[in-house]
Amino acid sequence: MNLQSASVLVIDDDKDILTAVRFLLKPEVKQIVTDTNPENLRKLLSDNNFDIVMLDMNFNSSINTGNEGLYWLRQIKSWDTKIQVIMITAYADIDLAVQCLKEGAADFLVKPWHNEHLIKTINEAFDKKASSGKKLDVEAYKKPQSEIIGDSEVMQDLFRKLEKIAPTDANVLILGENGTGKDLIAHSIFKLSLRKDKPYIKVDVGALTDTLFESELFGHKKGSFTDAREDRMGLIEAANEGTLFMDEIGNIALHQQAKLLTVLQNRQVTRLGTNIPIPVNLRLISATNVPLKELANENRFRKDLIYRINTVEITVPPLRKRGEDILLLTRHFLNLYEKKYMKPELHLSETAKYKLMHHTYPGNVRELQYAVERAVIMSDNDLLKSEDIVFSPIEQKEEQAPRKQANGNLEDIERIAIMQVVEKCQGNISKAAKELGLTRAALYRRLEKFEL
Repeated sequence: MNLQSASVLVIDDDKDILTAVRFLLKPEVKQIVTDTNPENLRKLLSDNNFDIVMLDMNFNSSINTGNEGLYWLRQIKSWDTKIQVIMITAYADIDLAVQCLKEGAADFLVKPWHNEHLIKTINEAFDKKASSGKKLDVEAYKKPQSEIIGDSEVMQDLFRKLEKIAPTDANVLILGENGTGKDLIAHSIFKLSLRKDKPYIKVDVGALTDTLFESELFGHKKGSFTDAREDRMGLIEAANEGTLFMDEIGNIALHQQAKLLTVLQNRQVTRLGTNIPIPVNLRLISATNVPLKELANENRFRKDLIYRINTVEITVPPLRKRGEDILLLTRHFLNLYEKKYMKPELHLSETAKYKLMHHTYPGNVRELQYAVERAVIMSDNDLLKSEDIVFSPIEQKEEQAPRKQANGNLEDIERIAIMQVVEKCQGNISKAAKELGLTRAALYRRLEKFEL
């Protein structure tokens, strides 16, 4: 892309740096704006449509931790995820650079820099913004041919397993708590498999009565039982050459398991009311919320059937173990329901983010989706606060005790109080520090301590 159409904002407390960058970039870009005070960021960003922000890491000469820059980087990303932020500092630190990139920075520059390198870095950041177009940020975290959103380490590990397992014909057992998205995993395996152009049949076997179990799965001949008014193909037969997904398989009775095992062993199915076996060639994907150790109890589930359905197993992690995926999924659901209910773009306050990140989610992704949809419906303005996030009472009886900070509840109270005051002051650190009775440096130390 041509930098002549780019708008750049530079924030640095060194006026000489600002003068040098302004002279360098003025002939290269459409707009260059400079400022020495990061507390003006929100107004500058709301008044202008910047593509790139160059942001200093330290604004207090006595503190060189980079915490100030990291704080403002997080603020910028919470206001507008599409802006490309380039961090600049006089103190080269690899760990700090890595942390900046993890927090969403596009790149990291160390003073003094070569002008050619600075122009190249800005160019690359502008190209990155342009290539993202108008797509939602969550699209970057979707695996190809998959509906699953997640960038956490546990989800990346799961994606790697899917990529290895999907192209094979191995039967797969998907384990995980209710609401973790086991059905999405099953469908992703199918979409990435060699059978993707063949039938995909899903059945909740745990919900089938004894009569329906055989009739639905195996099919029946007209007159084989009272309501059998015509010949009917079963779901196993319908999945021939394709994939059969059997959800809640851990809930079927032992005598039903014996009948299913016979079909899987012989690779043929016999409709009710006939003695004619029909050959079937299918891939089986099963899912259950029953832990494997409990499933292996022969009083509950046949071990020989476990071996048939479990060539490979995949465990879907609960939402509480997926870290920042919680906010990624929240943004996805916000985008979804903003459109559905014709609401303006909504933003999360720091207290709302804290509440979302520290809930235990006994209902997992399904529970988060419910909470976000409710918050969008009930929203009165474009900023969602902690009190706007209400979790389903259905799950509250099952919920574990809230996670605590290492040093107990006092730190939780202090953290929440700081977030609320910083929000109230709209990111004005000087004003927030004064209201809290702290110096700016002391407030920054607490923001670093609580990773805000």
